[in-house]
Amino acid sequence: MDSLFRETDTTRNLEGDAQLPLGSDGAAVADGNASAVPLQDNGPEVSAEQGSEPAPKQAITETPYGEAPAPLAADRALALTDVIAPRASPGDAMLKIAYRIGISGHVLTAPFRRPAKMRILATVESPLIGDRTAGTALRAGHFLINTAKVPIARAELDSTTRFGAAFDRTIHGFGWLRDLASSAPRADCVPIAERVTKAWLNANPKPGSGPAWEIEHAGHRLIAWIVHAPLVLSGRDAQLRKRLLGAIEETAGWLDRQVRRSNSGLGEVAGWAAITIAGLLLPDGKPRRLYGQSGLIRALGDLVAEDGGVLSRCPAAQMQSIALLTDLLACYEAAEIDPPEAFAVMRELLVPPLLSLRHGDGALGNWQGNGAIPADHVAALIEASGVRARPLENVQQWGFQRIRAGQTVVQMDAAPPPRARHARCGCASTLAFEMSDGAQRLIVNCGGAALAGGQIPKRIAKGLRATAAHSALVLDNANSTAVKLRGNLGKGVELVEVERRMLGASPADGKPSGTPSATLIEAAHDGYAARFGLKHRRTLALSSDGSELSGQDVLLPVSRKGKRGKIGFAIRFHLGRDVEVHFSDDKRGASLLLPDGSLWQFRMRGDNADAKLIAEDSLWVDGEGRPHATEQLVIEGMTSRSGGEFAWLFKKMG
Repeated sequence: MDSLFRETDTTRNLEGDAQLPLGSDGAAVADGNASAVPLQDNGPEVSAEQGSEPAPKQAITETPYGEAPAPLAADRALALTDVIAPRASPGDAMLKIAYRIGISGHVLTAPFRRPAKMRILATVESPLIGDRTAGTALRAGHFLINTAKVPIARAELDSTTRFGAAFDRTIHGFGWLRDLASSAPRADCVPIAERVTKAWLNANPKPGSGPAWEIEHAGHRLIAWIVHAPLVLSGRDAQLRKRLLGAIEETAGWLDRQVRRSNSGLGEVAGWAAITIAGLLLPDGKPRRLYGQSGLIRALGDLVAEDGGVLSRCPAAQMQSIALLTDLLACYEAAEIDPPEAFAVMRELLVPPLLSLRHGDGALGNWQGNGAIPADHVAALIEASGVRARPLENVQQWGFQRIRAGQTVVQMDAAPPPRARHARCGCASTLAFEMSDGAQRLIVNCGGAALAGGQIPKRIAKGLRATAAHSALVLDNANSTAVKLRGNLGKGVELVEVERRMLGASPADGKPSGTPSATLIEAAHDGYAARFGLKHRRTLALSSDGSELSGQDVLLPVSRKGKRGKIGFAIRFHLGRDVEVHFSDDKRGASLLLPDGSLWQFRMRGDNADAKLIAEDSLWVDGEGRPHATEQLVIEGMTSRSGGEFAWLFKKMG
């Protein structure tokens, strides 16, 4: 297996591993990578709401019949400035440099005139739609964040209060303004917008520290104030209008100075986007716009991998990046200025990887701490972006693999966890997989660590990031990558080898020789090599009609001389919501009845006498942050320290 991912982050500490077991789209095809085929060549165009999964600009070559793919570079970031160099005249280049060293926009654009009065120069028509339910809740007097209600009157809005990442992002980033705007006519929303904005300004009169002044939140807040200016600046409160315009100007200047200090890739992108938007829609803004454009293009290149996946490997961050660029391009349109080509190209690049994580119900898989982000949220974002693309199947740089055959979709995490700079809520999920049959989820990951603080207690968030919270193999109750006490990721998986190929049928199968019979993904990681001297290799093969998924988990010694003794293992298969389990008489298999009446059989293969099949309690977190009690199948037992091999099969019976 020649295709490699390698983590080169040297800042990881050699800390011990947290041991937290979690117990009591279209025609039927085996997934080839037809990503580069234009949509119009693949049948009639279908809207995103109807379940289309439209074609990306770039092609990724699939390995034909066992031929190994070319090695991947260790550095996965996309050097966007090398691909699309922004064009600037000598005069614009000088303006940008002068602004960067601290000369004000007014001095650079109109040095002999009085400074222009502070105002928003144009009204932005953003195509993005907020959460109407959350907006209605605001009008009823409370924030609704991950299904948790926080009364406006009791919400502590100062920068020293931290309720959790989701709360901070919504409250201090003013994401609630979009929800409010989507819930009712403007006249009904203005009083609520003014009330909350005034309370926030009272709690945060000046730039400082804490959640409110993280670069990401400040960037989103400035964008929200400008994009939704009619909500917060059109009321009768002249004093509030004056204060808010002053806060907009002050926040833009603060971001000019602080944006490069962001400790988050997505945070830096949000900061640069806000600076660019301020340059577009505030007076004397051309130097700021040029400065922001340059920084944003560089930051996007550092955030996104070559195939379009953000390096946090987080579906929610992928969606936030698309939304940021959609708002940004709407601001260019409002200002009647042509945007750099790089922004539109980047948005087109971001959409196909996101679609690769959609299941048959249109919602996303539970990856990197997210819940199953609802189908309508994904469809609304794609429609707002205007990008029509098909999902990438082999998203090697982002680290996810996807197979679709018939009505069956399989997703697999085939990369190391994200590096510290990019991680949003990194999970030890390497080689975990999810599986759905049409709109029904059969195998899932628990998800939800990033949504803790609502209906999910913070105390279990760490457990939801563990390997045991994913449909993966666990050795000795240890994570494949350490999850530290404060939530950071430690030492573990550094290298993942991946190979993907089509398996051909033989005449014995009743098909012409060479006809594809299955798509196979084989991947291996070294997360357990240092501690236990074993490498984990997982093989998944989905038949061309989607009726069988055969899997094999192999433990291989990393040295010729294997260690003596035995070690405990558990291969966990977290089941979807409302899947009923009935064990076979020999306890080596189980019938899985899905809510729609579909029946799948699970079966252990081979003769591993030390392994047994059991059921344990589990949970699954939906896209709204609600946990649901579920079950999991577990193959557990002892295996030799010199290696072991465990095969299993899912087969659809009807």
